[in-house]
Amino acid sequence: MTDGQVSFPALGTTAAVAVTEAASLEHARAAVEDVIGAFDRACSRFRDDSELSAVNAAAGTAVPSSPLLLDAVEAALRAARLTDGDVDPTVGEALVALGYDRDFEAIGPAAATVAPLRVAAVPGWRTVQVDRRAATVRVPAGVRLDLGATAKALASDRAADAAAAAAGCGVLVSLGGDIALAGQAPPQGWRVRVTDDHRAETSAPGQWISLRTGGLATSSTTVRRWQTSAGDVHHLVDPATGGSAGGVWRTVSVTAATCLDANIASTASIVRGERAVAWLRSIGLPSRLVAIDGTVVHIAGWPQQDDDLPSRPGVPG
Repeated sequence: MTDGQVSFPALGTTAAVAVTEAASLEHARAAVEDVIGAFDRACSRFRDDSELSAVNAAAGTAVPSSPLLLDAVEAALRAARLTDGDVDPTVGEALVALGYDRDFEAIGPAAATVAPLRVAAVPGWRTVQVDRRAATVRVPAGVRLDLGATAKALASDRAADAAAAAAGCGVLVSLGGDIALAGQAPPQGWRVRVTDDHRAETSAPGQWISLRTGGLATSSTTVRRWQTSAGDVHHLVDPATGGSAGGVWRTVSVTAATCLDANIASTASIVRGERAVAWLRSIGLPSRLVAIDGTVVHIAGWPQQDDDLPSRPGVPG
């Protein structure tokens, strides 16, 4: 990292903050940490004291909720509407059935025991009730919400806005590779390396791109994988089956006006498989799709040429 960048653990992944004025970095970081803390307390499935855990444990009772949780649940329901249910927040029980029942660091690919494979039905996003007037969220008994497909991206957007306001300069925020921009970008844009895994070195196979506004999200079946008695599974669930999605794309990266919208599209594309190409073209979102065999497809204005250039200064995607 340069003097204008910092990274630190957050939300079970890595947060990165970059600013156009190095002297403002600590102000930006503090703002980002405040937003991350608020989202963790509201939306974590792995904290017993989170608001989301209270909703999931309420057995069908409406639970008083903060404006932040209401926003996060509504963002997840919007994702479900936009994708015809391919991104669905009621996959929580399906994830637990697959073995993702605790923070991923406690599972990991090298877990001491191999989890038995179960598959649970996904009840569907229409079972979720948000009452803005009463400030409550309700899910039926047996339904478990998981906001992982949208809350981290929403947090990136809000953290970038908060950091730019605090720092008074251009800011890039990455939460586990979900990238949001705010304020004035550098003259040549923010240089970002897009790879299968945001933790990879910048020399990993991928592509350098420049971003000026909006957000970038990458969804991948190559990360957050673990073993079960029936083989490897991963965290991206196909709501139609309750099992891990995929079979066509191993990684999809999308740019959009917000990180949240980019993440909705990238996640849905993994689930949609071959249908994703026509869909992304129809909505005009620049995208990079990497097939299981490594073949790369660039659509809707995404720069056409991948590269394997040596490591050079930039921000990991």
